[in-house]
Amino acid sequence: MTTTAATRTTATPTTTKRAAASRATATRTGPSRRAVRPSEDQTTWMTTVDSPIGTLTLAARDGRITGLHMDGADHAPTGLETWRRDDSQFKEAVRQVRAYFAGELSDFDLPLQLEGTDFQRRVWKGLQGIPYGQTISYAELARRVGNVKACRAVGLANGRNPVAVIVPCHRVIGSNGTLTGFGGGLDRKKWLLDHERSLLDGPGRR
Repeated sequence: MTTTAATRTTATPTTTKRAAASRATATRTGPSRRAVRPSEDQTTWMTTVDSPIGTLTLAARDGRITGLHMDGADHAPTGLETWRRDDSQFKEAVRQVRAYFAGELSDFDLPLQLEGTDFQRRVWKGLQGIPYGQTISYAELARRVGNVKACRAVGLANGRNPVAVIVPCHRVIGSNGTLTGFGGGLDRKKWLLDHERSLLDGPGRR
């Protein structure tokens, strides 16, 4: 839960921009990760991609990926009826997703706009630091985001990750090595982990 202290201020263009920036974080996956201003265009565009774990729905605003959703997963996005399909906006994202599932790509390099609370965004940033083919526990992720006692909150934030696969929430498991929960289903989580591990040392991966 986020809270806002009540203060008396005079609205200016600068304060308006700062308030907007606090509600969303735009970043980029991969080594070229960088912060950019949140989108002013509120149209959500979408496309779908067939994959070994079912149909995936990609969403974006202003050229930045805001979601990768699995059919039947928990926490379905709201407002789907207002989304507009435009496959042309997702050519690079679709290419990278297909390359990942083909075992030809391990690190995504796509502009992202991750929208959530400050704590959720810290957790999602922590997820992006887990290397391909490796796993960490929820306790370790809590330590990395600076609150070792927040395992449960970290698990909830992990489950709310809006950009599955690209932001690899599937790489977080229980301290005893069990898969534990996953919004897309444990069968999908197992498939993703097995896929990465089997290809970790394989030829052609980049």
